[in-house]
Amino acid sequence: MARLSFREQMLRAREDAILAAVNRLLAEKGFDLMTVDEVAAEVGIAKASLYKHFTSKEELAAAAMIRVLDRALAFLDERQALGDVGPLEQLQAVVRWTMEVQLAGEMPSLPAQNSSLRQALLANRDYMDRLVEVSERLGRWIAEAQASGLIEPSLPTEVVLYTLFARACDPVLSLLKAGGQYSDDEIIRHLLATCFHGLCGRPREPAAA
Repeated sequence: MARLSFREQMLRAREDAILAAVNRLLAEKGFDLMTVDEVAAEVGIAKASLYKHFTSKEELAAAAMIRVLDRALAFLDERQALGDVGPLEQLQAVVRWTMEVQLAGEMPSLPAQNSSLRQALLANRDYMDRLVEVSERLGRWIAEAQASGLIEPSLPTEVVLYTLFARACDPVLSLLKAGGQYSDDEIIRHLLATCFHGLCGRPREPAAA
């Protein structure tokens, strides 16, 4: 692999800093409230300099979301390499990871249905290719778990998939964290339980006569 020049290294480092700032702002405020001025100020560069790397707010956000999907695919690779791990355990590990990323303030909020970002993402081949790959890999684990009766077989696969995706932007995490009553690990444990086991308790055994 060719060694990067000093200038290329500096440009890459600046882009990394820009995308890290975008991730934080998207997680904190969402796309509609985030401004390019805020991103430039957080990185400590002029807005004109930022536009040399990314030409629009939509391109900034898309690049940040692609980076998160790359992290997700790397995590899925790690889980797949474990070998003898059941599909339900794999899905629980993925959901735990997404909640850890969100609690760390590194998970961009999903775009609203009418957002210009949503339209830009749908037209972005790099983003869509990664999203499809993540969905297909999770979908295989979901199908295996349903075939084994570990997840309700009558549920459509996409319903299960979107339910798991929703944990990546679940507002309950930030509400519980802001309350200060629970540690991050406790919050994740409670929400994993509600996601995979629901809210209903187990039926009690009838009292002995």
